[in-house]
Parts: sequence; C-alpha cells; structure tokens
Amino acid sequence: MLDPQTTTDKPQGAAASLLNGLTVLEAFSVAKRSLLGVTEIAELVGLHKSTVSRMLTGLDEAGYVQRDDDTGRYRLGIGMIGLAGPLLAELGVRRVALPHLEELTEATGETAAIAVWNGTNAIVVEQTASPHQVKHSAAIGTCYNKFASSSVRVFLAELPPQETDRLLTGRTVLRDGYRGLEDPAHEQLARVREQGFAVNDGETTYEEYGVSAPVRDYRGAIVGCITASAPRARVQHRQSQSILREAVLQAAERVSTRLGNRPGETAPMR
Repeated sequence: MLDPQTTTDKPQGAAASLLNGLTVLEAFSVAKRSLLGVTEIAELVGLHKSTVSRMLTGLDEAGYVQRDDDTGRYRLGIGMIGLAGPLLAELGVRRVALPHLEELTEATGETAAIAVWNGTNAIVVEQTASPHQVKHSAAIGTCYNKFASSSVRVFLAELPPQETDRLLTGRTVLRDGYRGLEDPAHEQLARVREQGFAVNDGETTYEEYGVSAPVRDYRGAIVGCITASAPRARVQHRQSQSILREAVLQAAERVSTRLGNRPGETAPMR
C-alpha cells in the first residue's frame, strides 16, 4: 500500500484533491498491471472507494485514465503521453546529443553542452567537460537567463518579437552583462537567425567565450542548443573562434539530423 499522508498539516481542498489524483495515477505503476478496479486502487493508495471513484471520473474526463467498457476497470490514458511529452523530448535530445558532444570536446578540447528552453531559461541537460585544467563548465541543471548568453539568444531568436519583449521588459531575461550588447535586441536576434549561431565573446564575463547553435527536430522546431565554452584568453591566443564556430554548427546539424531534421528546414516563427 502506498503510504497515506499522516501529518496534521496535510493539504486541504483543491491541493488535497490534486495530490489524491496523483496518488491514484501512481497506483498503476505500483501495481504493474494495466487494468485496475476502483477497489484495487483504493486498497493500494489507502483512500476510500468513493474518493477513488470520484478521482477516476475526473481523470477519465481529462484523458489521463480510460475506463474499459467490458470490465469497468481503468487503464492509463493517452493524456499521460501529452503530459510527459516535454520531459520525454528533453531526455531524447540529451541521449541523442551525448556522443556528438563528446566528439565536439575531442575535436576542440573545450567543454561542450546541450541546453533546452523552459520558457524563461536555457537549462543545461548534458555536457562533456574540457580536458584542460583551466576550463569553463556548468553542472547539469544550470540555468541561464542573461540575454548576453549565446544559448539564451539562440532560443530567443526563435520567439515572436512580442514574446521577446515580454521576457526582456519583465526582466525575466536580463540585459545585464559584463560589457553589454549595444545593438537593439531584435537586431541582434535577427542576426542570430540569419547566421544560425550566437557568440558570447566576453559579454557575460570577461573571461568567457561561448558559441551556440540550434538543434531542430523533424518539424524544424528548435528543441535544444549546442554550446562550446572556453576561457576567452585561450580562444584569443589560439585564434580558434572560427574552429569553435564550425565545430558547433556541425555538431548541431548532426544532432538535428538524428532527430529527423532535414538540412535548412526550420519551423515558421509562432
């Protein structure tokens, strides 16, 4: 049986109903059977049968469970796929990208990462660290919300201008940077779209250099962003800007191809 909540300050009202609904859904993974009846679920989750029945009725209407007409029992519904879709997409992009990140790091000697966009931040979901003692890296889960970050600009370049304005004026995305970016935001993002990449040449911090390019799926929609990051002094000393740029563009194209994207195919701006 799933452990019922026993604390004296347990949620009430809508919060309690939401948690009860989630507990009912969890019963299907605990039981490891595709079809469950009201009584079975009630015993598994420690709730009254009337509560479980009410939860199942609501979940059925929302598509998260489906009632079997022959047995009267319930199975998980296709609505669960839509609910988990964004997470599955992120995991798929991460898995596909990893070998290409390793190749990018091997080819350039610098840290390679892939980030996804959650609507307000670029979030690192995988990286391969540079073998150099001095390097730039970010832990998985690191969030970037500065306009000067190359990954952030790659994602913003795909958004409608009104959405970009909303994020910038609300300071969800920060224009703060070490040196700042003088050109109007929309002009910069137009260049990113035209070029197919964005560069952070000391804009966030004096010491950092980064170049990012979009990863697209079979629809041409952006689903991630490949970035190579390096100490700016090493990039300047080696004059490796073009090497990093081309390596990132190639890695992004290879990952996009693996995801079913055809060269040059992009989704129309929403």
